[in-house]
Amino acid sequence: MAQRKSALEVYFYKTNLGNEPVREWLKSLAKEDMRTIGFDIKTVQYGYPIGMPLTRVLHGTGGLEEVRCNISNGIARIIFYVENNTMVLLHAFIKKSQETPKKELDIAIKRYKELRKR
Repeated sequence: MAQRKSALEVYFYKTNLGNEPVREWLKSLAKEDMRTIGFDIKTVQYGYPIGMPLTRVLHGTGGLEEVRCNISNGIARIIFYVENNTMVLLHAFIKKSQETPKKELDIAIKRYKELRKR
């Protein structure tokens, strides 16, 4: 994988009402967990594309990927996509099972499709 020459710009998905669900989720976490996730996102921002174990392509989603973070109360996942030089954080959750739950993927896919229509 060839690294980019410049860092990605990072944006939070924003609803039509102006809410930023991923940012709000991050703010609900313990400070140390926020730091860990922030560091992992920054690593992706400056080193994309990276691959396993930090990021993984979510097959069957049209190009969505996930940042994989180990935090104090489990495993956090931040689903994102990259277009041009921009990383858009679509959805985040604490993973409790081996597979990514369909419900969580569906939320990210819905947000991705919504952004594509804007």
